[in-house]
Amino acid sequence: MQKRKLGNSGLEVSAIGLGCMGLTFGYGPATDKTEAIKLIRAAYEQGVTHFDTAEAYGQVNEEMVGEAVAPFRDQVVIATKFGFKDGNAAAGLDSHPERIRIVVEQSLRRLKTDYIDLFYQHRVDPNVPMEDVAGAVRDLIKAGKVKYFGMSEAGVKAIRTAHAVQPLSALQSEYSMFTREPEIEIIPTLEELGIGFIPFSPLGKGFLTGKIDGSTTFAAGDIRNNLPRFADDAREANHNLVTLIGEVAKRKQATPAQVALAWLLAQKLWIAPIPGTTKLHRLEENIGGATIELTAADLSEIADVLAKVPVQGERYNTQMMKTINR
Repeated sequence: MQKRKLGNSGLEVSAIGLGCMGLTFGYGPATDKTEAIKLIRAAYEQGVTHFDTAEAYGQVNEEMVGEAVAPFRDQVVIATKFGFKDGNAAAGLDSHPERIRIVVEQSLRRLKTDYIDLFYQHRVDPNVPMEDVAGAVRDLIKAGKVKYFGMSEAGVKAIRTAHAVQPLSALQSEYSMFTREPEIEIIPTLEELGIGFIPFSPLGKGFLTGKIDGSTTFAAGDIRNNLPRFADDAREANHNLVTLIGEVAKRKQATPAQVALAWLLAQKLWIAPIPGTTKLHRLEENIGGATIELTAADLSEIADVLAKVPVQGERYNTQMMKTINR
């Protein structure tokens, strides 16, 4: 698989990474640990070198990532995150420097590694000066425990403030044909500062695969049960967008998911999405997205579709939107 450099930092990752959240968190019952490890290793065998986890996804998530990549640890990039009280997203934010120092030690132990490649602030904490957060990560980089600094769902002001203290290598935020808000201010800022972009939910939490419609039901514990964009009426309206993307996919002899990933890769050379899955055949499908080349005509057609079929519904509920820094 082709590699991509994340901005000016020197950090290099596979064009398609693997978001590991869904293996234990957010989408219903957790995947069996043995099966999850097999999936992560299969991803590596097919060229994936970028694996994304977080303390907030549960202790076992970092443990399974660490165990899975142990045989080829020096060949991959492990990204993990800090920023919630006791690692619990429901408990609120906590990016105090003392908490960051605790998290890095816990993550190193769970990941069974001497260093974390990419350490993200999971959400901006309005109660802690950004200079203090970036300074704490800078100290960890100096100590050799962290290689690169990242932020997730941060706004322009927070990005600039942090970057002035400790240069950021990557921003991780939701971005896809389904969520294009970053195009307004975030992407121009990242380009100006030389920061890479890691889109999470690049397939619109599964919607852009074409497998979700008005009759789809989700398992208990699946976050999509509580997202406005996945309410019945919104799902019905948004399915029209996927249908039109599917027409492009047929011509490319690809799937809608592959076209959605290829579209992201075509936006900037320093964008590297991290689709998540629990299934081997979906993993292989996603990796295939890196091989799809969209022509200028393809991209123009997709732009017309996106303009004609606006996405219905907010991406998060009101409570979740409060954690987004804009």
